[in-house]
Amino acid sequence: MTDPAEFRLAGHAGDLAAVRWSGDATPTFVTLLTHGYGEHVRRYDYLADKLVAAGAVVYAVDHAGHGRSAGERVLITDFDKVVDDVHLLALRAREEHPDLPVALIGHSMGGLIATRYAQRFGDELNVVVLSGPIIGPQSIIAGLLELDEIPDVPLPPDALSRVPEVGEEYAADPLVWHGAFKRPTVVALKQTADAIAASERLRPPAIWLHGELDPLANYAESAIGWAQIKPETNAEKMYPGARHEIFNETNRDEVIGDAIDFIDAHIIGQ
Repeated sequence: MTDPAEFRLAGHAGDLAAVRWSGDATPTFVTLLTHGYGEHVRRYDYLADKLVAAGAVVYAVDHAGHGRSAGERVLITDFDKVVDDVHLLALRAREEHPDLPVALIGHSMGGLIATRYAQRFGDELNVVVLSGPIIGPQSIIAGLLELDEIPDVPLPPDALSRVPEVGEEYAADPLVWHGAFKRPTVVALKQTADAIAASERLRPPAIWLHGELDPLANYAESAIGWAQIKPETNAEKMYPGARHEIFNETNRDEVIGDAIDFIDAHIIGQ
């Protein structure tokens, strides 16, 4: 694995920590990667290496209040501003690789961000990959909002993956947020999911990938959201027994291969 190049962007809540993974060969496509709630982009090194091996140059940013970026920890009150931050990243990628097609991959909260991005800037994308996206009704969000006070309960490590080391490393990672959900962020998640459902279907080809036993982004509820926004050219796959972080699951190479195959069919192979 090659350490990515780090750079900074001026985001809506202050400086954003951004990275670029690239290999020795000339890339054939750009991938934008949007991470999930409470985490950071360097948890995606393995996925990025696989994408680079497939011909990508990969760009990602720690969202506001996450990882090494500025902002109050995990506080997001308007996800369209986060989408704007990702668009800044896309502009940087386009400046450096003006002639390459672009894929967007989003996981969990990053899947919600990627979906909203594709609704607003879909003409700038060639393909979208959604991994365990927070779309649809998502009763876990509604349940948190019904509480007078959101409890400070850490995420169960085994919710992420059947691989024990994934949860252990997550729990020990100082750049991961281990505190309670912040109500304004949960409100913004609900508002954005509702806005996605009320907006237009995606235009670029898109694939939805999801773990059957995902305890954080419910599979059946995400299916409702997917039905509302899936484009004319689409694909989907559910992984039996898999939990939330399918890019870190026991069958992660299968999942990543499915994502790259879809990208290949709609970018590389054209």
